[in-house]
Amino acid sequence: MKLQSVLTGLIAISGVAAFQMPSLYGRYHRMSTFLQQSTTSTLDASINEAMSVLYRAAETKSEDSDTVVAALLDLEKLMRQKNKEDPAVADATLDALAGKGGGSWRLVFTTGTIDTQKKAGRINYFPIKATQSFNKGEDPWLIENGIYIGDFPLIKFKGDFDWTMQKSGVTKLTFDFTAIKLLNTFDIALKAGEAASLGAKTGLGSEGNVELEKRGKRAFFNWISADDKIATARGGGGGLALWKRVDYEGGN
Repeated sequence: MKLQSVLTGLIAISGVAAFQMPSLYGRYHRMSTFLQQSTTSTLDASINEAMSVLYRAAETKSEDSDTVVAALLDLEKLMRQKNKEDPAVADATLDALAGKGGGSWRLVFTTGTIDTQKKAGRINYFPIKATQSFNKGEDPWLIENGIYIGDFPLIKFKGDFDWTMQKSGVTKLTFDFTAIKLLNTFDIALKAGEAASLGAKTGLGSEGNVELEKRGKRAFFNWISADDKIATARGGGGGLALWKRVDYEGGN
């Protein structure tokens, strides 16, 4: 049986149409309710205001979806400005995300794609357990993705990641997967570019990652924030997501 067919079957069992960073968010874009750009103190206050919405969303999953998206959009702009003013902020984000023995994050909210909405309805608060783990204490730096039924891992991808900050204030996390584990038992090595291809064919990843691979580039996130409670990012396809910190489960 081909690996693609196995993955497709496991995804169907999980009840999730796609585990990827979404590519369209434009219809949610609206006038900012938080964004201000005057003084540093005002910038910090605006960041805190946006974060307070996201904290509530991560904890309760009851915050209005459009309000969550607006907060994510505002936070993205605000953190980019903050990173430009003080590059140490980006270093602190990386430490929170992947330092001190690693960090694991459960997907709480994603803006969803039009294709996903047609197949499974609008996805905002993510319905099952899906996690990402990062550990910059490993060599190379470790990234792992997992999809679960309850606490049982159906699929886990493992690879490495890098982190850079651009002059624009964007913090970019690039990654590639080199192995996959099925049903917490079967370990399968992935060839270069195979993870991108499998992701596109099964719905686990963005089709844009295939094009990046063809150009010799890696899949990526534009990372927005991470602290002791939540993490936020924009995927390479353009979508936004919110994660909640959980106990570290990487390296297994």
